[in-house]
Amino acid sequence: MEFLSNNILLIGLAIGSGLMLLWPMLKRGGGVVNVSASEAVLLINRSNAIVLDVRDDAEFAAGHITDARHIPLARLSERIGELEKFKDKPILVNCQAGVRSGKACDILRKHQFTGLHNLQGGLNAWVAAKLPMVKG
Repeated sequence: MEFLSNNILLIGLAIGSGLMLLWPMLKRGGGVVNVSASEAVLLINRSNAIVLDVRDDAEFAAGHITDARHIPLARLSERIGELEKFKDKPILVNCQAGVRSGKACDILRKHQFTGLHNLQGGLNAWVAAKLPMVKG
């Protein structure tokens, strides 16, 4: 008991640090998995994942993953019906850096989509891994 009273500040700091480390995992949770570019390739090839690009039109035209479906984040809620048949299939969501795709995953999760995967680092990570892209 004396140990606890003498070290309460250190114990509190240790518990707080642990919670801070767990916070991103608890916040994101709910069926969204962040994947690297190499994991994304495996997901596409082995699980026939649908690739959903949520970038703007100009960004998509400049280059995108082969066979990606394009629905800009701003229009995702109104065009969600286009994806209904993929509710239980793996979906790889990507944007340029990974932020918008995270938001898109949140929208899809609210519409009961399962099997969501967020491309960590977005298309920037894809390009850095020297993976193929399609322009136009």
